[in-house]
Amino acid sequence: MTELADISTLLLSRIRDVADYPEPGVMFKDITPLLADPAAFAALTDALAEIAVATGATKVIGLEARGFILGAPVAVRAGLGFIPVRKAGKLPGATLRQAYDLEYGSAEIEVHAEDLAFGDRILIVDDVLATGGTAEAAIRLVRRAGAEVAGLAVLMELGFLEGRVRLETALAGAPLEALLTV
Repeated sequence: MTELADISTLLLSRIRDVADYPEPGVMFKDITPLLADPAAFAALTDALAEIAVATGATKVIGLEARGFILGAPVAVRAGLGFIPVRKAGKLPGATLRQAYDLEYGSAEIEVHAEDLAFGDRILIVDDVLATGGTAEAAIRLVRRAGAEVAGLAVLMELGFLEGRVRLETALAGAPLEALLTV
């Protein structure tokens, strides 16, 4: 088995399927068992930190909320700064805000205006790529701040929801790395 296959097997073995959550017909991918296993969490952090270094990122953004859990240790491991992207209204002070559409309605995310600057290369980190709405909003937010998107890295991509297709134009050639595709 290759190293990537070994990591994939380890990560998959620590992700629990929860049927009918948060609503009937949905198979929720629970990563809390992975986070509780120090070897699996370390392997995940190392793999994402390698992506950060390979993309030439200067900072890591984590998307609320599980992107915080993954992104912060990745930034530390890669020797980079960490920036949380929050739901609107959660950050004090001056912020940049980006609206995006959800299946039923809309939402907004925000970041402290001073945390991103021209010349920054940002790796966006999250747990799951589903439809790509939040990731697309984060990409727009990074660019509006004058920074460059170095890439997007996720633990897991739900391929059947076609978020990757949605993000191709927004990424403008920056890589999208998913450690697992289900």
